[in-house]
Amino acid sequence: MSAQVISISNHKGGVGKTTSVVNLGAGLHQLGKKVLMIDMDPQANLSQSLGVFEPENSVYKLLRGASTIEDAIQELELDLHMIPSELDLSGAELELSMEAGREFILKGYINKVKEDYDYILIDCPPSLGLLTINAFTTSNQVFFPLQAQFLATQGLTKLLEVIEKVQQRLNSDLEIGGVFITQYDQRKILNRNVREAITKHFGDKLFKTVIRENVALAEAPSKQTNIFRYNPKSNGAKDYWDLAQEVLERTVINA
Repeated sequence: MSAQVISISNHKGGVGKTTSVVNLGAGLHQLGKKVLMIDMDPQANLSQSLGVFEPENSVYKLLRGASTIEDAIQELELDLHMIPSELDLSGAELELSMEAGREFILKGYINKVKEDYDYILIDCPPSLGLLTINAFTTSNQVFFPLQAQFLATQGLTKLLEVIEKVQQRLNSDLEIGGVFITQYDQRKILNRNVREAITKHFGDKLFKTVIRENVALAEAPSKQTNIFRYNPKSNGAKDYWDLAQEVLERTVINA
């Protein structure tokens, strides 16, 4: 069976995209799944959070045709792999702009390894350019992390428009797979009110699991590891474990 390919996207920065890719990927791995994570952000936060700096092969070299998919994939541990990023990726949009089929470059490579994984998670950059389009063209689903803040859904209209165009022109299989709330504090009235508003707006697209505000989630990247290895008894570990189980249930049902 071919992998579920999921883009984690929101062009608003600081919403927990990278944290979610790292820890959702680790949670699915702990549930016995083969997972590949792809860092499509030139800031390379996903790569650095997992201890990969200045990689010999990267998603940039892959998109440029200077690396094979096999060489670009790094093994973090058994059945948990990553394709890292680097700063040079920031120039890729301009460099690839004249390439024929430029929106499908990543998809062409990922199709070669889809059968090797259960889940492929793509950490999208906080923009709606060619890198994000490549991620969407490659994916079955898009997940949105949203902060429980007043402006959480502002700007999502543009993102949804881009997804609709990708569905119409490039990838008819793409679906909005779900929305989950991050950095949530039950004690804050604003957080509770915004959660209620997001629930009304997205209905059953909203995951039941809420990622609570948790200092361990911010500390884990400094140790270049995921929350389950850093502090398995933390609220962050519990929440991402619950989210991984919910993702597993939803994607099996929709498979």
